[in-house]
Amino acid sequence: MESLQTILHRIEHEDRPDPALLAQLLRIENREELDLIYARAYDVKRREVSALAYFRGLIEVSNVCAKDCLYCGIRRSGNVSRYTMSNDEVIACARFAYDNGYGSIVLQSGERRDPAFVELIEDMVREINDMTGDSLGITLSAGEQDSSTYRRWLEAGARRYLLRIETSNRELYARLHPADHDYDERLRCLRELKDIGYQVGTGVMIGLPFQTTEDLARDILFFRDIDVDMIGMGPYLYHHDTPLGREATPSIDAGGGLLDMSLMMIALSRIILKDVNIASTTALQALHSQGRELGLRAGANVVMPNLTPVRYRRDYLLYDSKPCVDEDAGKSRDCLARRIGAIGEKIGWNVAGDPLHALRRMNGLTPLRN
Repeated sequence: MESLQTILHRIEHEDRPDPALLAQLLRIENREELDLIYARAYDVKRREVSALAYFRGLIEVSNVCAKDCLYCGIRRSGNVSRYTMSNDEVIACARFAYDNGYGSIVLQSGERRDPAFVELIEDMVREINDMTGDSLGITLSAGEQDSSTYRRWLEAGARRYLLRIETSNRELYARLHPADHDYDERLRCLRELKDIGYQVGTGVMIGLPFQTTEDLARDILFFRDIDVDMIGMGPYLYHHDTPLGREATPSIDAGGGLLDMSLMMIALSRIILKDVNIASTTALQALHSQGRELGLRAGANVVMPNLTPVRYRRDYLLYDSKPCVDEDAGKSRDCLARRIGAIGEKIGWNVAGDPLHALRRMNGLTPLRN
């Protein structure tokens, strides 16, 4: 029988690891073996993308959404007070990020395609770039759009786009969404974003009802096959006022099992994909007080402090028990910086932190895979 070290060496250097082997690794519960995998992933991170942690200031622009996903707290039919931040409010958040050394921000919202929203995002991106001399990296996360909208936003100055697939299993995707939500449309958007010229990110939920470790193994290979530059994934945490939250229980224990499964997804993605950016999401902190630090130690290299004005945050609850909803942006910055320093990592202040995978691809070099 192969040792765990040998298996990790193999999946690190194979072009496309066996999904059955990845599923087997995802079922590991032994603490020593888990720690060995996290350590291996951290070594790969330090070698391929350094031990810098990049701050992405998250601005939750609007919770108005045309989608009705069965798991989401801001779904179209959800019972939530709707808001859309003004241009000035968003610019003020971006100014805070710029003045406080954040290399980039994320403008996140519910999914809308109406002309007023498209123009609002375009104007925000242009004004932020004008204010910062194009030096603050801008990631958008605003769902499925047509190619002309994606082009408008890119031309305005956005450089990255995050569109989570949530699961690469078509059948499971269908169980998480109403009938009018199309898996193939999601794929089209991911492909178009790359063709248009974005650095592209996607991700999945971990521990979904009906999900298997085989599904998660195939999710990692999905990231590889569509050649993503960024990964933003985290544990499935239910929202009480959603169909999925009311009717289905997670497939993985919501305690240590879910935390380790989430960390394992980060670790195996780092070992296999090497030079992509991987976020250590706030949702990890809902499972453990040091969840984001544990994510960094398992191979992630991005954290996303919330810069949204506090008065809006309780209306942007995608799941129950979301951390940091009352946390002042300035105190959050200093606290998170200290916590990251305490685990021996440095923060990439005033650095956009573009994924090396994207830079290699865009400059005609071969991104790392094996």
